[in-house]
Amino acid sequence: MENGTIESKKIYPSPNPHVRLSEIVYWSDGLKVKGLLAEPKKQGNYSGILYLRGGIQSIGMVRPARIAQFASQGFIIFAPYYRGNRGGEGRDEFAGADRWDAVYGVDVLKQFCNGSIHVLAFSRGGIMALWTAVLRDDITSVVTWAGVTDTVLTYKERPDMRRMMKRLYGGTPNTALTAYEERNPLLRLNETDAPFLIIHGLKDENVSPGQAYLLEEALKMNGQAHETWYFPEYTHFFPPAANRKTARALAEWMRRQERH
Repeated sequence: MENGTIESKKIYPSPNPHVRLSEIVYWSDGLKVKGLLAEPKKQGNYSGILYLRGGIQSIGMVRPARIAQFASQGFIIFAPYYRGNRGGEGRDEFAGADRWDAVYGVDVLKQFCNGSIHVLAFSRGGIMALWTAVLRDDITSVVTWAGVTDTVLTYKERPDMRRMMKRLYGGTPNTALTAYEERNPLLRLNETDAPFLIIHGLKDENVSPGQAYLLEEALKMNGQAHETWYFPEYTHFFPPAANRKTARALAEWMRRQERH
């Protein structure tokens, strides 16, 4: 079956009366993978946002309220769960072959929106977003919020994730460096011309600001368009009011990229 083909679509309970949610099963690399689609109920000409979740397996799973929040701002959102999650086939590899679930998620989204595709990523989704921009040539903009950019740095920073990474990558950065390097999109960023917005709380201990600085540095070296919003007072999770304000601001930033 062709990548990005929708196998099934069923109604999913929506937390917002103005937003319709559907759970979609689609094809990625011969696997049936699931994701959540959010559409404003009001008819309109809407751009798309590919929302790339953080975490792995049940940790950091797509939240219906979160994607409904962006849909209510006038976007159609598709959020892949990634392979091996919620009954999807295959195995979540933390930015391995599962990056194709994000890449082909764009093809799913294009079946519902006006063709303008923005990528919005949180945490682990950051590295998935960079790969999506590198591997496709039809991305309008990329927003990475508290995003992972380098798996070696993640291994060093997060002792609690080392066991999982050793299992998935076949060792540590010292013993299986190739597996870590293969997941590093920073060396291939020059293959995308999408503008980037980097959002990061400088008190973030889950994904250090160093990850954002690495991405910023790579974009600067390539002379690529980017903007940074650093928040000295916030951690990995912004307080609710700041979160809503930042979400509205980034939606406006995306709209500006369409006009450029």
